[in-house]
Amino acid sequence: MRIGMALNYSGGFKETVAELADYERAGLDIVFVAEAYSFDAVSQLGYIAARTERLEIASGILPIYTRTPALLAMTAAGLDYVSGGRFTLGLGASGPQVIEGFHGVPYTAPLGRTREVVEICRQVWRRERLQYDGRHYTLPLPPGQGTGLGKPLKLINHPVRPRIPVVIAAIGPKNVELAAEVAEGWEPIFYVPEKAAEVWGPSLAAGKAARDPELGGLDVIAQASLAIGDDVAGLLEFGRPMAALYIGGMGAKGRNFYNDLARRYGYEKEAERIQDLYLQGQKDEAAALVPADLLEKMSLVGSEGFVRERVQAMRESGVTTLNVTPLGRTHEERVRLIEKIKEIAA
Repeated sequence: MRIGMALNYSGGFKETVAELADYERAGLDIVFVAEAYSFDAVSQLGYIAARTERLEIASGILPIYTRTPALLAMTAAGLDYVSGGRFTLGLGASGPQVIEGFHGVPYTAPLGRTREVVEICRQVWRRERLQYDGRHYTLPLPPGQGTGLGKPLKLINHPVRPRIPVVIAAIGPKNVELAAEVAEGWEPIFYVPEKAAEVWGPSLAAGKAARDPELGGLDVIAQASLAIGDDVAGLLEFGRPMAALYIGGMGAKGRNFYNDLARRYGYEKEAERIQDLYLQGQKDEAAALVPADLLEKMSLVGSEGFVRERVQAMRESGVTTLNVTPLGRTHEERVRLIEKIKEIAA
C-alpha cells in the first residue's frame, strides 16, 4: 500500500516543500497538490519536482473545465518530463461553484467531457496527429466553427512515457464507473471502507468489466487524517469544518454530490440539517452536526491498534494508496507519523 500526502493549497507552500525531503526519507511515496481557486497546482508541482528525487507527484485535482484537453496533455507531459517520469495526472469535474463562479465556464456534461479529455490526452502522449470527433470536443475545428485553417498536429516533444497515469476523482455512481473503466486510479472523498462495497461496488464492477486490461489494476486512493496515540481522539474535531463545508455548502439543494454521499452512507437526516444550516450561514452549527462516527470511520486517528485495524479495513475494501494528512504538532511529529503509517501499511 502506497503512502501519499496532500499539500495544503492555502499557504505556507515553500515551507512545506522544504520539509518534503524529510517525508521522502520517511517513506512517503506520492504527494498530491490540489487546485481550487488558489495558486495554480502546475507551477507548484514543477517546484516540487525540482526539490525532490524519488517522490511521485500528482495533481489532486486539475479541473477538466479550466484547460483544453490538449493543454492538459501538454502540461502532464511537461511535468512528467521535469520530474523524470514521476507525474500522475489527477482529473476531476470540481463543482459549479468554482467552474461557473470563478472561471465563468458552464458546468455541463462532466461525465462525457471527462471521458473525452482522457482519450485526447492519450492521443497526445502517443504523439498521434490530433484528430478527434467527440460530442464535446472536435479537433481540429470543423469548417464554419473557426477560420478553417486548423490542422491536425502532434506533440513536438517526445514524452518520457507514452501513457501517463490518470486518476479521476469521483463519487457519483456513473462517474465512479467511468473512473474504473478508463483511468489508472480512482480517488473518492470521505471514504468509509465498510460502506465502499455497498455504495460504490456496482459502479466499480461495471467499470472494471469494460476496462482495458492494459491499464492494469485500479489504484484506489483513500484520503484520511492521521494521528496515532492514546490521547489523539480530540483531533477528529479538526475535520468538522471541512466536512460541513462539503456536505452543507458545496452546492445547492438537490445538487450537492457530497451531501448525496452522506445520505448514501445512511446519514440522511444529518445531511439535510447540515445543508440547511450551512446555506443559512450558520456554519458552526452545521459543523457541530457532522456525525462523530463518520469522522472516525473515515480517519486514521486513534491508538496504534485502532489505526492498524482501520488500515486493514481500508486494504480489505480495495484501497491501494493511503493519502494521509498527518496531524502532528511539529514537523518532527509529522515525519514520525509518516514513518509509522508506512510501517503499518507495509
